[in-house]
Amino acid sequence: MIKWLILVFCGFEMFNLTAQSKTTVYCVHGQGSDIRLFDSLRLDTNYSLQFIQYATPPKNATMQSFARELIQQIDTTQPFVLAGVSLGGMLCVEMQEMVHPQKTILISSVTNRKELPFRYRFQRVIPLYAIFPGRMILGGAKMLQPIVEPDRKHNKETFKKMLRAKNPVYMKRTVRLIIRWERKTAPEGIIRIHGTNDHTLPYRKIKKVDYTIKSGSHMMTLTRAKEVSEAMNKALKNA
Repeated sequence: MIKWLILVFCGFEMFNLTAQSKTTVYCVHGQGSDIRLFDSLRLDTNYSLQFIQYATPPKNATMQSFARELIQQIDTTQPFVLAGVSLGGMLCVEMQEMVHPQKTILISSVTNRKELPFRYRFQRVIPLYAIFPGRMILGGAKMLQPIVEPDRKHNKETFKKMLRAKNPVYMKRTVRLIIRWERKTAPEGIIRIHGTNDHTLPYRKIKKVDYTIKSGSHMMTLTRAKEVSEAMNKALKNA
């Protein structure tokens, strides 16, 4: 009986040590998605996924101030990595300088406002987004998403549900976050995964890509999860 108790105790201890030795990868989703975007990611067993949740940013929030709110969800006493998609990647860029992760991985994202497409930079000068009501912005996103990113058809219902869950105020304020983003330069050490068929944040605008997904779209975290997972695992292993 005592031997069995010792074996059980040792088993629990080994389980706890294994759990504690894992590095947490905090994933931050994009504007039109939620944590379902990461459903098909598969990382090596020494990494565990956790998800940064966020809703409607406060009125007049900036990318930096909103990122500061989100870091409260991170346990900085344990090893961790940041990984963000689209808007989530932009937030990770800001969070990196606040919490100093082991690595920061951007998927289908940009490191500063100079990499944004013209339609965003134009609205910094002429803020059309401020004129249009949030309902129109959300309606436009629902209409344009299947046209701009046809790859979404592979997980059509998931993408429709994620976008449908957004409210007009959220859409208007997150658009403002992107358009009013102040960052002009890319921080050091950012790891980039980007698809060549990304029509939302075009590949040609990205200064440096570490892992290219051929024909990968803006939606590839879900639609091409196997290849994105492989790229992430390589990035995590490399010093």
